[in-house]
Amino acid sequence: MTAQWVANAVGGELVAEVDTRITSVEKDTRQITHGALYAAFIGERVDGHDYVADAVEAGAVVSLVSRPVAAPHILVDDVQTALGALARAYLALLRAEGDLTVVGITGSNGKTSTKDLLAQILPDVVAPVGSYNNEIGLPLTVLRADDSTRHLVLEMGASAPGDLSYLTRIAPLDIAVVLTVGTAHLGGYGSPDALAEEKASLLDGLVPGGTAILNADDPRVLSMASRASLGEDGRRVRLFGLEGQGPSLDLAAVGLELDHGRARFTLRASDPELGGPELTLRLIGAHHATNALAAASVASVCGMPLDQIASLLEAAGPLSPHRMALTERADGVRILDDAYNASPESMRAALRALKEVAQGGRSIAVVGEMREMGEASVAAHEEIGLDAVRLRLDHLLVVGEGARPAYVSAVREGSWGDEAGYAATIDEARAVLAEMLRPGDTVLVKASQGSGLWRLADDLLEESA
Repeated sequence: MTAQWVANAVGGELVAEVDTRITSVEKDTRQITHGALYAAFIGERVDGHDYVADAVEAGAVVSLVSRPVAAPHILVDDVQTALGALARAYLALLRAEGDLTVVGITGSNGKTSTKDLLAQILPDVVAPVGSYNNEIGLPLTVLRADDSTRHLVLEMGASAPGDLSYLTRIAPLDIAVVLTVGTAHLGGYGSPDALAEEKASLLDGLVPGGTAILNADDPRVLSMASRASLGEDGRRVRLFGLEGQGPSLDLAAVGLELDHGRARFTLRASDPELGGPELTLRLIGAHHATNALAAASVASVCGMPLDQIASLLEAAGPLSPHRMALTERADGVRILDDAYNASPESMRAALRALKEVAQGGRSIAVVGEMREMGEASVAAHEEIGLDAVRLRLDHLLVVGEGARPAYVSAVREGSWGDEAGYAATIDEARAVLAEMLRPGDTVLVKASQGSGLWRLADDLLEESA
């Protein structure tokens, strides 16, 4: 695009040559290549305007700024709002000029894993890097698409009311996927019902003739079916879930069982003539059956046959870091790294996966704080400690003051003593594990990203005997 086209799209003042060609958009000067538009955000610790000169040196031809700078730029009132407007205009252009299907995924758990699966099974696909799911990451993902993109997969996160409505105004959806309504980010909403209402608002972002794909195993998600089918614009609803768990399903996982922690099941459509291939996922944890069903439902709506979908799902692995990745070190210790994020639901799923994977060796859960839980935080952490005891894990190491109730509840359960430990800091936890670990152990590292426990996972993966 030209600089003038971008300035028109964002309603900004152009201080650059009108025909300057812009080929990409970046907010990180380390990612800039020649022809980039540099978006200068003002953060809590860093002001992007201070790095405009670095961006120019790296190849940026224009900067998107909220105050004048000594370089070619487009001046706007707010860079974040302008980035959203740019993505909205660009996506509208791609839709008008090509055959593009836009998929949006939300849910308290499973968004990134489902997005990563779709990135590996859909053809000509653009999907977010890592967990780009907010008001900055989503527009940047949209702006990575081009006229060869057939499928644009967008992860849509929400931490406050109105977040999803804002994101779907930028990117109206052909397919809207709702996975779960759990307790992640509950602190921003006050109640599960309010959180469910936010997730349901994704369906309002469907274009006429669009398709809602809903997890029938979650009652709050299932109840959204009537909302998705309201109106006379040709919208459709497709349900997926585990066989026997609920109503008639468009796509089901039949005979789900675990094979060394990996979900194995038959993928069956409501129409038996569409086939019923069996598959075993590479991903660790029974909960990934739900994510795989969601991804398979999207691919099916996009016209792919079930046999092909099943084959591609079997080959798919974890793409984003710290997402249930199982690695065996040279010394025989296995690290199950799921330290990117955590909620009560995903924490319980991870503990159960640890139990399955660690058969024949000791199971050691290293857990940190689940953040953004609001008033439910203490009780939620206490329940995790009880889960660890009930699952009869060999050891539980709780790290950080925010997660301490998990340690307290585990010890109070009565059947545990030395099996539970507490470390106030990551350094303390590292020292405890250095003394504890031995060949054959499987160590789960699980916490919200903000706790920083992912650094411990990285350290453990770097170590070997």
